[in-house]
Amino acid sequence: MTSSLFPADGSRVELDNGDQTLTEVRVVRVAETTVTLSLPLADAGLKVGSVVILRWPAGPRGRYNQQGTVRRTDENRIDITLLGDPEIEQLRNFVRGGGGESILLVRADEPQRIGRVHDLSERSVRAYFGDVDLRPGEQMLLQLQLGEEIVQFPATAYRVAQIRQQVPVRGPLVTEMVAIFEQDERQATVIRRYVMRLQSQARREAAAAAALAEETLAEAAAMAAR
Repeated sequence: MTSSLFPADGSRVELDNGDQTLTEVRVVRVAETTVTLSLPLADAGLKVGSVVILRWPAGPRGRYNQQGTVRRTDENRIDITLLGDPEIEQLRNFVRGGGGESILLVRADEPQRIGRVHDLSERSVRAYFGDVDLRPGEQMLLQLQLGEEIVQFPATAYRVAQIRQQVPVRGPLVTEMVAIFEQDERQATVIRRYVMRLQSQARREAAAAAALAEETLAEAAAMAAR
């Protein structure tokens, strides 16, 4: 971590905890590998070991993106251990969509597991697996087939929860995982085009359904007028 890149004491940063993004979080103190932030912990829902993403402006190029883990919490202050070096994140709207695609989870010294994607974007994926032991901060390799293309990338478990299947009937526990990753531009483009293609298809289907419904209503009205 190059501490000179992190905003100075008294500055404001953005904190993403996976469930929500908190803006205007105040920087209290910056050390070589740890930063202390001030924020309402009751609103943040953070615990020791939680994985977070910190962001701050990087001039006209975009913004810095820095991953870290919660080291200590104390009333309205939190210590975060920074992981690696900050990276430039281009300011653009990350499209999110998809769902139902097969996803392969690969971890060192663990059997491979196959799950299902709930949704994905260029830098994160939400997926479900059978009851599997996963922890926030765990490193892995994920592989997805998106149409005719395959993308594969290292990822970090961002948020993990155990959920019991309720539909169509009460069933076994499943593991919901949100993982974050940094893509090269080629794979980011594959994901972006895939999601945008699905969104476009959904809009076309919705428009066709609306047109059919309107046509049906017009026919019914015409028959009633006879």
